[in-house]
Amino acid sequence: MAKIAVLERKCTGCGLCAKNCPFGAIDMKAGKPELNAACKVCGICVKGCPEKAIIKLETKVDQVDKSQWQDILVFAEAHGGRLHPVSLELIGKAKELAGPVGFRVKAVLVGSNLSAFAEELRHYGVSEIAVYDDPALSFFRADAYAACVEDYIKYAHPSVVLVGATSLGRSLAPRLATRFHTGLTADCTKLELRENTDLVQIRPAFGGNIMAQIITTNTRPQFATVRYKVMNTPVREDAAAGDILTRKIPKAVAESKVTCVSVTPVPPKKSISDAEILVVGGRGLQKEADLEMVKELAALLGGDWATSRPLVEKGWTTNDRQIGLSGRTVRPRLIITCGVSGAIQFTACMNASDHIVAINTDPDAPIFQVAHVAVVGDLYDILPRLIRQLKEERA
Repeated sequence: MAKIAVLERKCTGCGLCAKNCPFGAIDMKAGKPELNAACKVCGICVKGCPEKAIIKLETKVDQVDKSQWQDILVFAEAHGGRLHPVSLELIGKAKELAGPVGFRVKAVLVGSNLSAFAEELRHYGVSEIAVYDDPALSFFRADAYAACVEDYIKYAHPSVVLVGATSLGRSLAPRLATRFHTGLTADCTKLELRENTDLVQIRPAFGGNIMAQIITTNTRPQFATVRYKVMNTPVREDAAAGDILTRKIPKAVAESKVTCVSVTPVPPKKSISDAEILVVGGRGLQKEADLEMVKELAALLGGDWATSRPLVEKGWTTNDRQIGLSGRTVRPRLIITCGVSGAIQFTACMNASDHIVAINTDPDAPIFQVAHVAVVGDLYDILPRLIRQLKEERA
């Protein structure tokens, strides 16, 4: 790592460095330069200082012994009386990553009454399932759950830890990464494992304008969270394999100051993430009433409807109907987009769908790069014809 330092004994206070900095990262205070958070350590100020009063310091980073960190650990979320489907998707991806480097896939369960969940995981090729089962863990407490997973990480030394990007996972993963002084990449859409066991964590960045590849090279373990419906669920094997390891509950669980005052269940409701068929309206819709065409087509196909972010920002619908990085990730058998341009924030959360049909007047729309069937045309001409034809066939 590198940083910029100012040698005050040499500095004359000429202010040339502040004028030359393209990022506005140098403030002149009491006649002396002071660096702020905008500094990119580019070195322009170092080269331009006539008094050589600004220097670039290279700090040595300790290298972890990667051979001491093996295997891939999946936090299997069992909460609310069910095993979250994202846990199985992560196991499937972990098996795919682990094979080429000779790693094993392990899982950790934290909660109460977990025996059935642990037994179920044995049918998905997990070599070891660590279980922290106690009535004190019947409700989620971030500090208590983190203490349990931390305990197993210290015992097993996994190279990679994968956590679902659920409400629970998004609270748990940062706490774990902080305890191990290592990195965490949130909402990954793709994962790759290099021969040297560095995990390449790929996610949209800078407002979705690029796909960033993030690597944790100097520390272990490597933490990443992944959204539901991004990875493939592995095939359930009839034969059970893998060991169930019952772990002692850490003292920190009993010492936790967090208590459960009351529980108010959220009424179950249908999610677009679970839909097999989706019809999606985008910016191409001219008025809110035109969403009725999208809803009608979805109903005729026996599916559900959704929108892109611009329609949510207009107030036409709510966030739970939005596909995208700030909405939901979907993976239906069929998705039909109507007037959706296809920004990366949207496509990253639906491009794994089995069949993608895109309708747009712009032949160069980015959505056509991921579509299996591209229909260049006006949705106001195409949707009514589709709706009419479906009604006629039903009649």
